[in-house]
Amino acid sequence: MSRPTGRVLTLLELLQSGGTRTVAELADRLGVEGRTVRRYVSQLIDLDVPVESVRGRYGGYRLAPGHRLPPLMLGDDEALAVLLGLVAGRRTGLTTAERAANETAAAKIRRVLPRHLARRLDALLGALDFTDRPGEFDTPNAEVLLTLADAVRHRRPVSLRYTDRDGRRSDRTLHAYGIVAHAGRWYVTGEDAGIGEDRTLRLDRVTDARALPGSFAPPPAEPGPAQRVLSGFATAGYRHEVTLRIHGTVERIRAHLPASVARLDGHEPWADQDQGRDQDRDQNPAAERWRRVELRVERLDWLPPLLAALDRPFVVERPDELRDRLAAFAERLASYARRPEGEGQAP
Repeated sequence: MSRPTGRVLTLLELLQSGGTRTVAELADRLGVEGRTVRRYVSQLIDLDVPVESVRGRYGGYRLAPGHRLPPLMLGDDEALAVLLGLVAGRRTGLTTAERAANETAAAKIRRVLPRHLARRLDALLGALDFTDRPGEFDTPNAEVLLTLADAVRHRRPVSLRYTDRDGRRSDRTLHAYGIVAHAGRWYVTGEDAGIGEDRTLRLDRVTDARALPGSFAPPPAEPGPAQRVLSGFATAGYRHEVTLRIHGTVERIRAHLPASVARLDGHEPWADQDQGRDQDRDQNPAAERWRRVELRVERLDWLPPLLAALDRPFVVERPDELRDRLAAFAERLASYARRPEGEGQAP
């Protein structure tokens, strides 16, 4: 490739990165004079590349929006980032299309890469392994996702058709505050206008979304959408309501009982911290003190080993069944400790 041709392609790559580029900036990046930049821009226009001239003090050149531009020019790092992003998205379920669309997109990108780069990326993907196995995820409809994103941005009410976990279908009007990706799924959080309460909904259970006329007031700055989703998990309706008092720091407790599992009194990010100097020490997350922890769970059997691993003093306020399970767990551990060496294996 001749040097002028290479510079024209470099100019295209600079413009594809977005924004308006001044003639002086482009000349400096290409190592040429301003008039040469203008000549290169004319060559791009002759190739039907939609380059716009922007007038004014901060003017220069930019690409017109809404056009598909060949060729796709990716450096080694960019190609690696795109392909690994597609692989990670497919494995975690954070895609908005079927698995086949994800794979065909990766194949198209790989097909236009230079041979030497394609071989190196193939070697990487062939050598790459994961500690977890990919699961089966129900991905959201792309049109639903985009409609909700527009509703969040412009604070427009949106009408949803939703199927809950029990298979019940309903039509809802939602004031959507934000969209959150968590643990391989997409969620929308906001106020259900019909009942005036906050709700978190799985996007793969939304079969239709339509923007409605009007607008709604902006949501409070805190909690943010992500924290609303996590808090919703921690307070969801499950079979058992558990209340504990644990002596420890917020960090130590949260390492075993994250915000998606449990509520920690007074230490959510949006909790009122303006309580005067006398309470500063108690509100300090790094302080060791007794803290109330509340969680709702479907089963209790996983809590005794988790609380033992926490290795901090704790008190069970409710339910009584958890106390019984803890006593049985402690007795079982004590019996293992008393067994002669070589007989400690579970039957």
